Amino acid sequence: MKLQHALGGLENLGPVNLEPKVFVQGWEKRIFGIHTVMMAESAHLSAALPRYPVDTLPTAFKENWTWASLRTGAEGMQPFEYFKYRYYEKWLMGISQFFVDKGYITADELAAETSLYRQAPEAALPDQPNGAIRDQIVDYLLRGDSGLRTLRHAPRFAMGQTVTVADPLAADHTRLPGYLRHKQGTVAEVYPGAFEYFVSTGPDGLEGPMPVYRIAFDATDLWGASFSEPNTVIYADLFEVYLQTDPA
Repeated sequence: MKLQHALGGLENLGPVNLEPKVFVQGWEKRIFGIHTVMMAESAHLSAALPRYPVDTLPTAFKENWTWASLRTGAEGMQPFEYFKYRYYEKWLMGISQFFVDKGYITADELAAETSLYRQAPEAALPDQPNGAIRDQIVDYLLRGDSGLRTLRHAPRFAMGQTVTVADPLAADHTRLPGYLRHKQGTVAEVYPGAFEYFVSTGPDGLEGPMPVYRIAFDATDLWGASFSEPNTVIYADLFEVYLQTDPA
């Protein structure tokens, strides 16, 4: 996990931003909206729960796009570049690069459009209303998506069992917090069914449906006694691939 995505317990990162507003500037709402529309049109929804008729949508967008896609784009940034930008600026860069990489727009075309709106920020945006897409977006917002899948094999671990967090090969994107690697915890809950993360994380090992567990960690085992309050338990939901019975 790259530097910017394993911040738990790291020192000297500077003051924490306590900004209470979800959207600080108006353009951030638009970026959130673009991301939501992309999720509502994602090609994987035809096989998701619930199933959506995205195969018949009158749209040129034929890609998979989930929260995992958005996070992968942000985590692919050079760490020191990552810290320079605001939250939704990172969203904007990840979404823009995705459309360039997939061939929907060239870098030159994107630069030209950016220049146009910088010079004339009040210029009208393209307006192509589409009732079918609007209905799909509303339906998606109402019913959402689920990573719940059919369990393919019995869970390897049981309630109360001591497990050790694995240390898989680094990947561009992972669901394993870096500060939990090699740490021992106790299985506090075995969630029913299996869950899929929508994308493969490659060498990280997260691919396909698998059991998920809630693991309890003693805070002193993670941060040390001098940085932890007494009797504090940290819980983390972890995919089965990240757990093992013996220390690595």
